[in-house]
Amino acid sequence: MAQAATEAAQTARATIGDSEFDRDTAVTLREEGVYDAELSAGWTIIQAVNGGYLLALLGRALGQALPHPDPFSVSAHYLTASVPGPAVIRTQTVRTGRTLSTGQASLFQYAEDGSEIERIRVLATYGDLDTLSGDVRTTALPPAMPDRDHCLGPSDGAPRIPGSSAITERLDIKLDPATVGWAVGAPSGKGEMRGWFGLADGRDPDPLSLLLTVDALPPTSFELGLSGWTPTVELTTHVRCRPAPGPLRVSIATRNLAGGFLEEDAEVWDSADRLVAQSRQLAKAPRTA
Repeated sequence: MAQAATEAAQTARATIGDSEFDRDTAVTLREEGVYDAELSAGWTIIQAVNGGYLLALLGRALGQALPHPDPFSVSAHYLTASVPGPAVIRTQTVRTGRTLSTGQASLFQYAEDGSEIERIRVLATYGDLDTLSGDVRTTALPPAMPDRDHCLGPSDGAPRIPGSSAITERLDIKLDPATVGWAVGAPSGKGEMRGWFGLADGRDPDPLSLLLTVDALPPTSFELGLSGWTPTVELTTHVRCRPAPGPLRVSIATRNLAGGFLEEDAEVWDSADRLVAQSRQLAKAPRTA
């Protein structure tokens, strides 16, 4: 009986709206356009709160503030590093139309003297993904990588990000073996990272969680032979359609590291082989010794 209960608990899956991700991105309306939030320590990398988690948090606030439900395009500028603890989000509706609405949001935390510090500022366009045309004309293809059983996760001895990280306990990531040479001192030099992605509690993806997904894999700088924190300067994400249930495939590539900065271009594919999200990020490259 006890064994059966244990097995049932192990196979239980969190649902959209009732998962750790949903609880940790919850916002509480204080007054019109102002939301209180608590940045969870569970989504940190090397003590800083993950940029994708922050994007999802502000995305949730904007989804409540705007008349349209789904993020279409979200552009964020990361001004200062966020830390676990209380925060306030201020939103403003910029324009409302029949099919699209645009808003902006800023997240603030508090200094020791009680003054506010702006951490991140977002400009976003929202719509309704369920009303989009089904016509697709594309040359994009899902990333070529092994099936999930032949990729590497923590239980397979997959490497952990140096110096981190609470966030890895909340994610179910299986990396393409071709992109983990950095872990054994043999980075490929190609600036690529690929893997299967899901949330550890089994929650299926939705448009909001895609804002986390684009910034959840190890940085491509590892495969360029650089280690350490790669802080995001700017991140723009396009959500293209509502993802089907099941694991996602994520492919990230860097073509140019120059002047101490690099770009990361990400694609996210769902279990129905559809391109559901794209992003481009500008980040500071880790400092070399």
